[in-house]
Amino acid sequence: MIDFDPGTAAPTKGTSQRNGGDLVVETLEALGAKTVFGIPGQHALGLFDAMGRGNLHFVSSRVENNSAFAADGYSRATGEVGVLFLSTGPGALTSLAGLQEAYATGVPMVVVASQIPLEGLGARRKGMLHQLDDQKASAANVTKSQRLIQHASGIPSAIQDAWTEAISSPQGPVWLEIPQNVLLDPIMVPPVEDALAEAADNPPRVELVREAVKWLSTAERPAIIAGGGTRRGRAEKSLLSIAEKLRAPVICTPGGNGAFPWTHELSLQSWIEDRHMTDLLEDADVLIVIGSSLGEVTSNYFTFAPRGRIIQIDAEPRVLESNSPGLGIRADAGQALAALDDALVAPVDTTRSWHGTAPEDLVKDSLAKVKARLESQDLGKELKFMSDIREAVPADMQTFWDMTISAYWGWSCWDARQGQFHSAQGAGGLGYGFPAAIGGAVGLETVGKPSRVLAVSGDGSSMYSISELATAKQHNIPVTWLIVDDGGYGILREYMVGAFGKATATELARPDFVKLAEAFGVPATRVAPEDVGDALRAGFAADGPNVVVVETLLRMFGPTHLDD
Repeated sequence: MIDFDPGTAAPTKGTSQRNGGDLVVETLEALGAKTVFGIPGQHALGLFDAMGRGNLHFVSSRVENNSAFAADGYSRATGEVGVLFLSTGPGALTSLAGLQEAYATGVPMVVVASQIPLEGLGARRKGMLHQLDDQKASAANVTKSQRLIQHASGIPSAIQDAWTEAISSPQGPVWLEIPQNVLLDPIMVPPVEDALAEAADNPPRVELVREAVKWLSTAERPAIIAGGGTRRGRAEKSLLSIAEKLRAPVICTPGGNGAFPWTHELSLQSWIEDRHMTDLLEDADVLIVIGSSLGEVTSNYFTFAPRGRIIQIDAEPRVLESNSPGLGIRADAGQALAALDDALVAPVDTTRSWHGTAPEDLVKDSLAKVKARLESQDLGKELKFMSDIREAVPADMQTFWDMTISAYWGWSCWDARQGQFHSAQGAGGLGYGFPAAIGGAVGLETVGKPSRVLAVSGDGSSMYSISELATAKQHNIPVTWLIVDDGGYGILREYMVGAFGKATATELARPDFVKLAEAFGVPATRVAPEDVGDALRAGFAADGPNVVVVETLLRMFGPTHLDD
């Protein structure tokens, strides 16, 4: 169990004088926030002083980027808004790679960054510590919007607006910054008593739903691609109903993994990078694409050339038709699929077939072809390794995957069952897995569903977040961290050897991960690949954080987008 109780923790009283920081804390609490991630900083001290008078639980990471990943993991695990406190200048800038992942994946977060005092803002270079020419401009590429609050009286409304924007589809992180003196100066504003933030409505246009139904009612070979927006819109129930009405095969992208039952007779699972699946999707006469841009991975690295018509549903208008023309429906996936489901007559066509083959048989045949391809590539070790992890992990456990070969396998082969699969495929930065898992475990505890989670990293990506072992130990967070150590940046090594015949700068000196974890006071064990399942089960049965290290070289399956 994590060593805090957000519902009963008694605040430590600081100064009696309320300041701008109190308005931040009071507004967040009124909106339902219970936990905040971040690192204290000189210009942000007003925030932290105010937390001593409130009931927010603070989880201090060791690097701001990891704080952003933790807030991201908190939100993904719970469905609630992640909250991040940042200091000025270097602290704010260090968080940006983590925020890019949240922005790319549509994770709702409210980011409160401190700023230098008001008199230092603008074009003048007063030489203040941490001063930037325009700090919020640095966040413009990785957040939905950015606001500078210059008066304490504006804090409650600005935070309420930011929260509303964060949860409105397309969801994402929203950036607020507050100067040091606005946080510290005494205020006349009374305590915040209530705050309300409701997601903006984002329904589909009626005529577009009607047109989509017209296309689907006459389709002979409909198919569905379920992207991450399907999960963000909580559209799983509607997706299942539509697929069964249409008898349409469904494939999930890495971000959509878990949106459709893995073992359903219409499930193509998540083998989106396999040419057999690309061929099938190209043959669809109507393809429904939900919450996906048909981007690099989903399009099998832009080799996907659909011959049929596309119905593309996405909350972000910039995504629509960005890679393929189609009937673009700008809407929240949950609202759009519910409307489409209501409008579809069930069943549309009980005799539907793909050139004489029943859709269910086509799915079975396609999965068999993928399996045969894998078995022809001498990947027995990799298949067993992933299978052993899957069987060791409880069916309802949430998992967090870094950018590592195991995760790339997971994108395609991981059956999420009743748990959730989370990975850094949005922006693709290293270091996501462990800090996001920390945030996820904290979040589950916070919402009254305490549960252990699993993080999976490679030796290269783990070094980005190794310092968070201290965070996990300090808060006794139930995270089991699997580190697959292959002595370098394994996937880059494989890419370079494939492209150039040799790898350059991919080999890494690394620590003894077992001894390093133990130095933090975290139990750790090193096992052979064939023993990973037993080691994970032992880690899951323990208390607090623990680490499992496996030294092995895994290979990826052959890239089918390069096939002639």
